Amino acid sequence: MKLWGGRFRKEENKLMESFNSSLAIDKRLVYEDITGSLAHIKMLVGSEILTETEGNKISEGLHSILSDIENEDLLIDGDYEDIHSFVEANLIEIIGETGKKLHTARSRNDQVAVDMRLYAKKKSAEVVEAIEFLQNSLKMKADENPVMMPGYTHLQRAQVVTFKHHLMAYYEMVDRDKRRIKNAMSILDESPLGCGALAGTTHTINRGMTAKALDFEKPVNNLLDGVSDRDYLLELMSCFSIIMMHLSRLSEELILWSSQEFNFIEIDDAYSTGSSIMPQKRNPDSAELIRGKTGRVYGSLISLLTTMKGLPLAYNKDMQEDKEPFFDSLDTTLSCLEMMSEIIATLKVNKGNMKKAVKKGFLNATDLADYLVKKGVPFRDAHGVVGEIVIYCEDNEKGIEDLSLEELTSFSAVIDEDIYEYIDYQNSLNRGIKKLLVT
Repeated sequence: MKLWGGRFRKEENKLMESFNSSLAIDKRLVYEDITGSLAHIKMLVGSEILTETEGNKISEGLHSILSDIENEDLLIDGDYEDIHSFVEANLIEIIGETGKKLHTARSRNDQVAVDMRLYAKKKSAEVVEAIEFLQNSLKMKADENPVMMPGYTHLQRAQVVTFKHHLMAYYEMVDRDKRRIKNAMSILDESPLGCGALAGTTHTINRGMTAKALDFEKPVNNLLDGVSDRDYLLELMSCFSIIMMHLSRLSEELILWSSQEFNFIEIDDAYSTGSSIMPQKRNPDSAELIRGKTGRVYGSLISLLTTMKGLPLAYNKDMQEDKEPFFDSLDTTLSCLEMMSEIIATLKVNKGNMKKAVKKGFLNATDLADYLVKKGVPFRDAHGVVGEIVIYCEDNEKGIEDLSLEELTSFSAVIDEDIYEYIDYQNSLNRGIKKLLVT
């Protein structure tokens, strides 16, 4: 069934039918499509455009279709252009000619626009929930492991931190992600139903009524913008891309830390794989796949940005290409959030190896420089003195804390016995602003 065709002299080419169909992609919108139609019918009855009997008959038919789909008595397939024509054709088959009145005062343009907004709102809430689940995993694992470890810049050991503080950095990242998603949800919370094809309808309808019934904040202000806006999808996909960037960064650290070179953590067997040729291997494929799928989400965003960049107002068929990249980026982001939550929750932390790594990187060098500054040495001079001490330690295969007081005072006369307490790693963590690292 087609929702158009009266002005055409020839049948649509079969190739064009297949090329034009989006049912395989947009069938996941069936719940939103029927929900929007139910609100629309209620409004038409309230506006006295349809009779109450007609409205009840159509509503019952729509509920019947949804029930049949949920019970798998009706499969979403066949020779239909999209989910809208599928629902309408089945409605007419169930209730007869009255079903043809479903589309009164409505266009597929505002119909698909409201479907996508409803779906985006619902799935965005799922993303928020998935982020919170990951945050719980991060917080739990962080609280269990306040052990000291090297902090890095340029992938070089820099200063002592804690594993807890390191994980909580990612907690903060995804917390910003959560706020971005919620902000995007508040911006998209407008109903395009009633915009028609682009300029509304000659029927006297109540857009406020349908907006309220569908739990939107309000109707859109501009009808042309209402049917042609896909900013909300782009914004959500931008949020998904940032989420994936954060997950990819965390994945990279997990991959490094699980290597024999670091041996800071072990990813659970349930989320690792082996080699077909090397029996000793435990590969962090769960984290590697998250890292790899990040590019896929980026690509979906660029795809829709490219689709939208040259379109004049109002609706253009190009916009049918919004669904596949959005659905794919959404599905990918949700699955990666879920996977990362499980990886973190089951992670084993090799605390001893982390502590050992602290001693190998001169991570108390900055504390020694601060000590000299407190003794009156200008920081730039202190920086140079400590650099010389590090070279001496490298040449003699010692840590700074292992040097005798005589060795230390040979570089600066202001150094005293209290230096050992000052450059102790645990004291370093507990001192001053670094108290933040263990809280």
